[in-house]
Amino acid sequence: MAGHSQFKNIMHRKGRQDAQRSKLFSKLAREITVSAKMGVPDPAMNPRLRAAILAARAENMPKDNIERAIKKSQGGDAENYEEIRYEGYGPGGAAIIIEAMTDNRNRTASDIRSFFTKAGGNLAETGAVAFMFDRLGLVEYDASAADADAMLEGAIEAGADDVVSSESGHEVYCADTALAEVTKALEERFGEARKSALVWKAQTPVAVDDETGEKLMKLMETLEDHDDVQNVYANFELSDELMQRLAS
Repeated sequence: MAGHSQFKNIMHRKGRQDAQRSKLFSKLAREITVSAKMGVPDPAMNPRLRAAILAARAENMPKDNIERAIKKSQGGDAENYEEIRYEGYGPGGAAIIIEAMTDNRNRTASDIRSFFTKAGGNLAETGAVAFMFDRLGLVEYDASAADADAMLEGAIEAGADDVVSSESGHEVYCADTALAEVTKALEERFGEARKSALVWKAQTPVAVDDETGEKLMKLMETLEDHDDVQNVYANFELSDELMQRLAS
């Protein structure tokens, strides 16, 4: 399990404070509004909006908040956000990709550059690390949705390429262009997915020592905490001992 998945699992295990949850809801609402504005406000006809709503539900975002974010996209007061990808190297040379949504490109770039510098890394040009990742579709299910064999069989029939099953659930990977149809096929068999989204998956995760791992996790947390940052992906792997320590 590489950087992004490990980081998410540790954050979920720690639980979220009210202030963090409020910030998370704001980011989820922003994605819902932008998705609805870019396409149609109907999740059945707009795969990106549907994915945004799934992400919001997974974090127990109230239904009223979701509906309000969709309505906001249809009004003339919806802010204009620009989607930007940042790439850089963290401590130990770990590759990191940041997806941001901002109404002030200069502010966001300046903040992210300072985070990398303070952590002992550096922000690089777009494309500098993306070649170390694959752009894939990801559909997630809870472990209770099916056993590993049934999920693998269903994923193959749906046209997916890979399945990673563990006690925390099933991760089904497919080509980025096939995400909508794979999600639809899986949901007909297993019910609504926990997540359906485009992700950056590291091709070859790199193991780091615990000291470097702690620095990287601190950087990941700082990046995730920024208001304009929607997603953070990395290619490092932590030791089991450090994961347990960070999650406690």
